[in-house]
Amino acid sequence: MGLILLFLNVFSISVIAQSKEEKQVASAVKMLIKAMIDGNKTALENISSNALSYGHSSGKIQDKAAFVKAIVSGQSDFVTINLTDQTIVVKDKTAIVRHKLSAQTNDGGKPGNVNLGVMLVWVKEKGNWKLLGRQAFKL
Repeated sequence: MGLILLFLNVFSISVIAQSKEEKQVASAVKMLIKAMIDGNKTALENISSNALSYGHSSGKIQDKAAFVKAIVSGQSDFVTINLTDQTIVVKDKTAIVRHKLSAQTNDGGKPGNVNLGVMLVWVKEKGNWKLLGRQAFKL
């Protein structure tokens, strides 16, 4: 009986730890979205891995510097971003986030709307979740 209780206790701890990691990743996603809407260069640089590969639904790929520059300059300007149907899977120091993104944009001063599916890949670097990869696709 003691062995069963020990097993259940260990299992409960691992489930709680997984939920904690998922919450941290969800928080990182929220920080990313806020930084994108605000055009906050420092926040975008802090949340992104130096090895970032940021893929657009058009097929365009940006590294960290190009991604940050496009957001900060207004070339890629998000006025609003709404995420739905988000899922998060954490495995060790890697997380995969999937969601649907609908947004109002003002890219280069031209108003528009986007509806995308997005997959984000996050890695834990020095205790913080950093965006390593992003790929969007048209819905």
